[in-house]
Amino acid sequence: MKTRSIIGSVLAAVVIFQSCTKEETAVPQVTLIQSIVKDIPADTIVGLSPIGQPVGVGKFTFYSLETNAVIPNTDSNSTKWDIGLRGSTIITNGGTSGPGKGAAFIYVGTFDELTKVPADSTFRVDAAPNYAITAGSNKGWYLYTPQTNLVTPLPGRVLVFKTASGKYAKVEILNYYKGGVTPAATAPDNVKIFSQRYFTFKFAYQADGTTNFK
Repeated sequence: MKTRSIIGSVLAAVVIFQSCTKEETAVPQVTLIQSIVKDIPADTIVGLSPIGQPVGVGKFTFYSLETNAVIPNTDSNSTKWDIGLRGSTIITNGGTSGPGKGAAFIYVGTFDELTKVPADSTFRVDAAPNYAITAGSNKGWYLYTPQTNLVTPLPGRVLVFKTASGKYAKVEILNYYKGGVTPAATAPDNVKIFSQRYFTFKFAYQADGTTNFK
């Protein structure tokens, strides 16, 4: 009986030790999702108007920052998507654009230095024809240069989003042309026109609901 008692005590100690070891070496859950997304079409050009203006079909491409995936247009009236892209226009899933809690503002600074949503930030909600991410050259995220007929992202602009579910993400637009390469200023206008409206961007999405990006 005494021997059995000793063996039982030893086994119990081993179980306790193994349990503690497992807890101490447990891998923490990753909540900050970061990715670079390339060539997301944004109502790509299908032709030119009688006066030579680029024309698409008029549809947004919807993207989920939470799942890092394009969402079908059939789910446009859902909370499955976080941002919508059509030409140079970017919408959020909130206000007049969708049924979610989406909102946004533009942070002036670098992507890496933005480690937390500033406490004094003011998120704007889409109210068409005005959007949280202001449209127009040199007003929001991009600059259009008539001399070269090119659209380029403004440096030091980070788009901060409240997602459809009310969580937080930051996005930096890296390029507006297919392949992530801006055509040369000397490239033919036909090349510039038909290779535009393909977004390359990087983002960080905080899945735990906090405003931290680190």
